[in-house]
Amino acid sequence: MRIVAGKHRGRPIEPPDGAETRPTSALTRESVFNILSHGRFAADGDPLTGSIVLDGFAGSGANGLEALSRGAGHAVFMESQAAALNALRANLRTLGEQANATVVHGDCLRPPRATAACSLVILDPPYRQGLAAPALEALQRAGWIAPDALVAVELMKTEDLHVPAGFEELDTRRYGKAKVVFLRAGA
Repeated sequence: MRIVAGKHRGRPIEPPDGAETRPTSALTRESVFNILSHGRFAADGDPLTGSIVLDGFAGSGANGLEALSRGAGHAVFMESQAAALNALRANLRTLGEQANATVVHGDCLRPPRATAACSLVILDPPYRQGLAAPALEALQRAGWIAPDALVAVELMKTEDLHVPAGFEELDTRRYGKAKVVFLRAGA
């Protein structure tokens, strides 16, 4: 696995040991970040530059690290699995991004109270477990999702996302076995 673009372009990141996590494919990650940086969501300014990003179900941290590489101001990584936390912390050290990151050992379904409201949220829950909607609701209740935040949720392409109250569906894109649903949090 590698960072796709930005200041860390081409630098390797390590996946967690074991089979408990499923890394986002490079194609999906590149597509999502290109849409964020150059697509319709960038019409009113780049949503990445200087933003506070929440990488939920973070795994290796690939999404948050990609955001930092492309100009995000800070990334919060929320992960509950020990192997994934170890890989994430190692990747932060390798890229020298510890000062720009907060690692939360927590569950997106039962998150702690927010330390910061995030303007960009990227969720990559395990496929076929129906975790996306409950995680969005829990993260919003706990204060992690800022009003008007842009949210990208990766799902298996055959999964449905029942968009919770307080969110508006903006777009859906498909990439191989995955799909990404873009949402806007209510004000």
